[in-house]
Amino acid sequence: MLKFFNTKIGRLRLIAFLEGVSLLVLIGVAVPLKYIYQDPSLVKAIGPVHGLLFLFFVLNTISVGITYKWKFRTTTWKVLLACIIPFGTFYVDKVILSRMGA
Repeated sequence: MLKFFNTKIGRLRLIAFLEGVSLLVLIGVAVPLKYIYQDPSLVKAIGPVHGLLFLFFVLNTISVGITYKWKFRTTTWKVLLACIIPFGTFYVDKVILSRMGA
């Protein structure tokens, strides 16, 4: 686990995992609770956390893309697109980021 903190790619992978989990909890748990049981409290708690993780992911993706000289057309846009698709960050971690090392 500590290996993820040593490199920019590792930190991006960690943030990608957390962002993906937060999106799944928000969409899969909090939103149904809000509309089925009229209880928006979990959305109010998870929503800002997910938003912050989303911003961290986008900023770190751009930073890593610049540092590692990723080509926008081949790598960066795929990683950025992943954060808006459920399970996307897990896919990008497996297919792109894990192969870059961390």
